[in-house]
Amino acid sequence: MPPPLIIDPALLDPDQLLYSREEIYQALPQQFEFKQLDGICYYDPDKQIAAAVRDIREDEWWVRGHVPGRPIFPGVLMLEAVAQLSAYSCKYIHGFRGMVAYGGVDNCKFRAAVIPPVRLILVCQEVENRSRKIVCNTQAFLESRLVFEATVTGLAMPG
Repeated sequence: MPPPLIIDPALLDPDQLLYSREEIYQALPQQFEFKQLDGICYYDPDKQIAAAVRDIREDEWWVRGHVPGRPIFPGVLMLEAVAQLSAYSCKYIHGFRGMVAYGGVDNCKFRAAVIPPVRLILVCQEVENRSRKIVCNTQAFLESRLVFEATVTGLAMPG
């Protein structure tokens, strides 16, 4: 049985970006192939919810080797994408201090294959924010269909 939705994806406008890919990666350290977010399209400071888009293309670096002939977006990259959204949200939108490195994943479930080309909607909700630790519930959607969920824990790193 799927969990309750963090937010109904039908309420999101993935074409209306609040933060561009360039703005995200001026703030986050990931570069080159590991830039997993194309933009942030939603932010609710009261509910501590953020949403982002990830346009998954047929010409990406992993396509050739991750199930040749029937490429499937790797789950580990989906997890990386929600971790980046959570880090950006907690650090740059909500004011978390320090660099964020992920220290844990709980309740991770992949509910459907993600096959390019497609737009993935990623959502996170901060459920804990302490001086050295953040915890976010995350979900990913293809249109309105829940395809992924996990709770990610981030730790503040020096530097």
